[in-house]
Amino acid sequence: MKILVVGGAGYIGSICTELLLDEGHEAIVFDNLGEGHRSAVDSRARFIQGDLTEREKIQAMLSSTRPEAVMHFAASALVGESMRDPSKYFRNNISNGLNLLDAMVTTHVERIVFSSTCAIFGPPTRLPIDETAPPRPINPYGESKLAFERILRWYDQIHSLKFVSLRYFNAAGATGNFGEDHRLETHLIPNVLKVALGEKPHVEIYGTDYETPDGTCIRDYIHILDLARAHILALEAAKSEFYNLGTGGGSSVREVIAACRKIAGRNIDTVEKPRRSGDPSRLIASSEKIKNELGWRPQFQSLEAIIESAWKWHQKFPHGYGD
Repeated sequence: MKILVVGGAGYIGSICTELLLDEGHEAIVFDNLGEGHRSAVDSRARFIQGDLTEREKIQAMLSSTRPEAVMHFAASALVGESMRDPSKYFRNNISNGLNLLDAMVTTHVERIVFSSTCAIFGPPTRLPIDETAPPRPINPYGESKLAFERILRWYDQIHSLKFVSLRYFNAAGATGNFGEDHRLETHLIPNVLKVALGEKPHVEIYGTDYETPDGTCIRDYIHILDLARAHILALEAAKSEFYNLGTGGGSSVREVIAACRKIAGRNIDTVEKPRRSGDPSRLIASSEKIKNELGWRPQFQSLEAIIESAWKWHQKFPHGYGD
């Protein structure tokens, strides 16, 4: 298939692009490079620089390239920033997304795979979190993703635009070529590995008094390659649907740091800080639905395997992509 990867210069988009190409698909990457990196775009992909604010440019690009489906990764994705600047999140994640959907309708591109988030659920009422859990976002980031999911449902009903929305838990890890390099890094594993590399003096632990075995938050980490495989399976989905993506297990902040110390073979200093507002003690996914309906099977169940892949990439690219 010919796939347009919107936001394909970012962490998840770049690795999905790589896997698409490895599996024989044709990939076109559309990105404004505001958060992504030009060198994160696989050399086998066609690259078009553009912005989702430019509806006419999107429409012209879709008309000229004629993709069979779109993967949509372009979004603002920092919870804390969304609490300071909600307007940015509603504009980027909803209004700009609508520009993409309207251009798809006009040019008769009839399938989209959407990058969503577990943040739509808010604090869980039960674990693991499955697709029947009530959505209760507690920040504009989660609210914006939930709003776009609802928009997708209406576009399917009215315009027959088929979609699969994948709700990620904690994506981590790397391939040999592409890894995690955010301009503002908020994710735990790359920040811990930056300490191991000497790029940071210590890693912060936010909250040590949670009701968990070691007092720190527990999260469900999923390898980026397993995440990418789910997107490719979603291209073949028979109907529009929502799926949660995780491994069904969980690791605490302290367990992640200990695993990084073991794999890197280096000391990693920590500084304990108070809890951050809105951090649930545990977030663990049930992925039974996507396993049963699309045949998805995660290949990297071990936290150490995920961290080892990230560590190899960070050693190879200690300063990230450098742009």
